[in-house]
Amino acid sequence: MRKSLSKYFPVFVLPTLLAFTLFFIVPFVMGIGLSFTKFTVITNAKWVGFENYIKAFTFDKEFVHALGFTTLFTIVSMVSVNVIAFAFALMLTRGLRGTNVFRSIFFLPNLIGGIVLGYIWNLLINGVLAPFGVDITYKSDYGFWGLVVLTNWQLIGYMMVIYIAGLQNIPGDIIEAAQIDGASPMKTLFSVKIPMVMPSITICMFLTLSNTFKMFDQNLALTAGAPENTTEMLALNIYNTFYGRVGWQGVGQAKAVMFFIIVAVIAFVQLKLTSQKEVEQ
Repeated sequence: MRKSLSKYFPVFVLPTLLAFTLFFIVPFVMGIGLSFTKFTVITNAKWVGFENYIKAFTFDKEFVHALGFTTLFTIVSMVSVNVIAFAFALMLTRGLRGTNVFRSIFFLPNLIGGIVLGYIWNLLINGVLAPFGVDITYKSDYGFWGLVVLTNWQLIGYMMVIYIAGLQNIPGDIIEAAQIDGASPMKTLFSVKIPMVMPSITICMFLTLSNTFKMFDQNLALTAGAPENTTEMLALNIYNTFYGRVGWQGVGQAKAVMFFIIVAVIAFVQLKLTSQKEVEQ
């Protein structure tokens, strides 16, 4: 069997590897190269060195604001989503009646597309604010917390399912041993359950980080950056720079490269920190 697999391995791998190279590796490398040029189309690209990167930070205050806005939004969303999802997971692993129904209900928002979610919550929030004569674009604070609420509503159910799987994987004898030793429910939670579900926490933190930091469609549908681009996140800022500002395509490409580096570094650090706290069962 191993000889047969090794013999036909290149046959099965080659199509996927070829597609991955053509549609990911090549455009990625070309994108990095274009970030050092000024262009409108690939054929008229002119080398400008680090001018685009300098221009992104010195001549575009909106990019710096979008970076700060996205970072704050990501921190708030990561904490709220994971704390609430873990709390729901604890409640739904206690043998309550109708547990499977509640799991399905909480998970359903994750199946709705981001654009649809954005428009739905835009209508809901504007309906709440209408009696006060304002809408979600009246203040940047409204847009910020609207995005936080939307993100929590969408991601909590998905993260909850992962936490439930982690909690159900904890050996029952460990919980029983802690109870016999006189550990209180809170002591059991922080000293036994949380350390034992650290692999689930690592996964959920990574997924929440990547989903929130790279958010685009929900931001576009909910606020579109209004008022005056104060609720514009990084992905939307890059899109608006590349497609909405003539002659700034190179700057938009430079922003995209920096965006990739920032997300990769933050994700690597987060995975490193949380994985170090995992314990073997």
